[in-house]
Amino acid sequence: MSKVRVAVIGCGSISKHRHIPEYASNENVELVAFVDPVIERAEEYAAKHGGKAFADYETMLAEVKPDAVSVCTPNYLHASMAIAAANAGAHVLVEKPMAVTDEEAAAMIEAAAKNGVKLMVGHNQRLMPPHVKAKQILESGVLGRVLTFRTSFGHPGPDGWSIDGAGSWFFRKPEAIMGAMGDLGVHKSDLIRYLLNDEVSEVAAFIGTIDKAGDVDDNANVVVRMQSGAIGSLVASWTYYKGEDNSTVLWCEKGVMKIGTHPEDQVIVELRDGSVEKHRVGEISTNTKQLSSGVVDAFIDSIVNDTVPAIPGEEGRKSLKVILSAFESQATGQFIKVN
Repeated sequence: MSKVRVAVIGCGSISKHRHIPEYASNENVELVAFVDPVIERAEEYAAKHGGKAFADYETMLAEVKPDAVSVCTPNYLHASMAIAAANAGAHVLVEKPMAVTDEEAAAMIEAAAKNGVKLMVGHNQRLMPPHVKAKQILESGVLGRVLTFRTSFGHPGPDGWSIDGAGSWFFRKPEAIMGAMGDLGVHKSDLIRYLLNDEVSEVAAFIGTIDKAGDVDDNANVVVRMQSGAIGSLVASWTYYKGEDNSTVLWCEKGVMKIGTHPEDQVIVELRDGSVEKHRVGEISTNTKQLSSGVVDAFIDSIVNDTVPAIPGEEGRKSLKVILSAFESQATGQFIKVN
């Protein structure tokens, strides 16, 4: 079949490290357009990979009519761009958080359905080898039910990661809407839902700005109750200046599973009978060591084979709702039911 003609909207760090190289290495893809308000960034990728450079996505959609787009822009633009792309007949891969309100997320899902296109959310944690392995082990039943858990994602913040450093949109509330919770917390709400095959029923949260300049949250600690009754904590931080952490520990009926707690043994299972299993299954990507996320390949596979995307919009919406409920808890001082 002919190649999937892809346009990348937003040429910042996530495009540079993940989307563009992963599209470029996929044999089913032709990169046809790059969009960025800083036109030089788009021109640089067009010169390297072919295709045209645009400063504005609406012009690009009208002129190029791509088969698919990646939306890699500040959070507040995700919904409007994804909906415009869907209305132009393009499949959409959107970075997380997929939107900044539940209403936006619902509108994106509706636009994709109405136009007969696919909508996938870039929750890459699901596809990382240690998490794939952990899911298999949990589903085998060897650990029994998950009773309690801790899942955490902390690093020094986007000042070191974003293409614009400390001047990045990540720190401007009108564009980011949320800080560490939108950047990292939503990864963890998605991961815990995925691993436990369960939904969050209630949250209580402390969310604050402790050390970064700007007015978005840089730390959050959320207590989570799942529908199954399991209770755990979800931590997001931009102030882990030493000791980056992207780990999850699950205490179960028959033992404990530790994911991402050891540099070589990415998944460790310790059973109550004393047996220990260690799995070396490939690392979790970090900001300093970028590994292929698998997200782009999964998105393209769903288009080529006409299957439901690995992480559809409905999943992104549920994971977003957990984060939005946490903000509501912080604002009201109440436990919030996530419906």
